[in-house]
Amino acid sequence: MTRWTAILLAGERPGGDPLAAAEGVAFKALIPVAGEAMVARVARTLLACPSIGDIVILAQEPERLLALSPEWIGRDPRIRTAVAASGISASLAAVAGSDVAPWPVLVTTADHPLLTAEMVEHFIAGAGDADVAVAMAERGTVLAAYPDNRRTWLKLRDGAWSGANLFALQGATAHGALAAWAAVEQDRKKALRLLVHFGPWLAVRALTRTIGLHDAIARAGRRLGLSARLVAMPQAEAAIDVDKPADLALATRILAARAVQAGRADPS
Repeated sequence: MTRWTAILLAGERPGGDPLAAAEGVAFKALIPVAGEAMVARVARTLLACPSIGDIVILAQEPERLLALSPEWIGRDPRIRTAVAASGISASLAAVAGSDVAPWPVLVTTADHPLLTAEMVEHFIAGAGDADVAVAMAERGTVLAAYPDNRRTWLKLRDGAWSGANLFALQGATAHGALAAWAAVEQDRKKALRLLVHFGPWLAVRALTRTIGLHDAIARAGRRLGLSARLVAMPQAEAAIDVDKPADLALATRILAARAVQAGRADPS
């Protein structure tokens, strides 16, 4: 079985993160959720995934981040670090496919404490042999479980979608996608504006909802000379990351409920 390298993005936005400041920690990745720093929770989940080999924690100050993290992270032989560049795309381009992070590469973020091994394995299976794959959850899936959850939705013919902070890069061809990402990185939270970079006709079809997201991503990939695929996530929690206090409160409640459920399932 092919073992993937997981790149765990744990960098900081320019000027620092307001939620980290509010929670009294040096880095956003260290914000505790249900008693455990987010970076530790996500790393532990990745280590439990059958498809994941090693983990690379990518941050501007990885040594300081490790020094402030639970000690087991720095001792684990499957975890190493890399220094982030000026942007996410440049950082990924520098390490993806290198000796530090050999192909294939799974990318996720430290602010995704609800990530589970089931989500990761579903995503990797769905990525198939695509050069690039992106995970998203459809609004009906998310709101059926968490009707009060507020997210940014990309509305197209096949539904309204929110990102799930999981990306697959499966070879050198994926560098074309990273180069495109570098050009649109400031617009990554504005999906319709992002699609403009792949041609006005695709943007018009997205705006008029005459194209679905599956097709739009595939077409954007072909414009870059690669195969690109959307993987729809069936787990509502896949779309819930921690960016604001309401997200933190929701993630804490969800993890508490999981702990109760696990306790009920424990035969002891």
